[in-house]
Amino acid sequence: MYTDFQAFMGSLDNDTSGSGPDRAKYRAVFISDLHLGTAGCQAKELLAFLKSHPSQYLYLVGDIIDGWQLRRKWHWPQAHNDVIQKILKKARKGCRVVFVPGNHDEFARQFDGQHFGGVEVRNQAVHTTADGRRLWVIHGDYFDSVIQCAKWLAYLGDNLYELSLRINRHFNSWRSRLGLPYWSLSQYLKDRVKTAMNFINDFEVAVAAEARKNGYQGVVCGHIHRAEMREIDGILYCNDGDWVESLTALVEHFDGRLEIVQWVPAVKNRAETADNVSHNRHVAVQ
Repeated sequence: MYTDFQAFMGSLDNDTSGSGPDRAKYRAVFISDLHLGTAGCQAKELLAFLKSHPSQYLYLVGDIIDGWQLRRKWHWPQAHNDVIQKILKKARKGCRVVFVPGNHDEFARQFDGQHFGGVEVRNQAVHTTADGRRLWVIHGDYFDSVIQCAKWLAYLGDNLYELSLRINRHFNSWRSRLGLPYWSLSQYLKDRVKTAMNFINDFEVAVAAEARKNGYQGVVCGHIHRAEMREIDGILYCNDGDWVESLTALVEHFDGRLEIVQWVPAVKNRAETADNVSHNRHVAVQ
């Protein structure tokens, strides 16, 4: 990794085309856990999503660049460059872009309050919706006891997760040839291992409780790669998912309504020229 974050960002920004704001489709878009720098990142699908979902605000809610993996093995294909260039271009064209670093890109936390290429770095942020709700925007790793108390175990878990993704890619390549939809091994294991489900529930409750303590009406986070939107003791808990497997984002409409959308890629080998579409998964009660 570059030690100079500004030089790193500048080296990726070689697209100077275009001027003026895009016509916003949403008031705000929240994405996290892109894990650029890993083979598991769905960069091409993310780029298609960003192009078709212009917004006034774009929040990058942590684990955007995977410093953990890049330290072990450098992996940075052109598609990952294209994503960074697209984000920087959005900032130049009038979108307010806020980067809230996570544990995988914790190297950026030292730049809290600074701007790079029009991107504002904040260790935590507050977003006020069109209908006046104050949402606390954090990555969420501070509420992960493994990260805080046994970081070596988090590194081990990260390696095991990468292994499961490699196995999953081969398995889903076979499923695709049979015309079957994508299937997630890691999500299957999470859904069936009681301790994993208890961890997820404890994480959600802890994040919501801290948001309530600090006087917010809701919280937006990532970290656990599980898109969700629900009320927890009167606090709106929103997790925008990830761009490794679920391909999800949280969006705010111009009336303040929030929803989770999932990007559905065109089915390869059956509809190569089909357009990608997004569909709603959850809608919050205003």
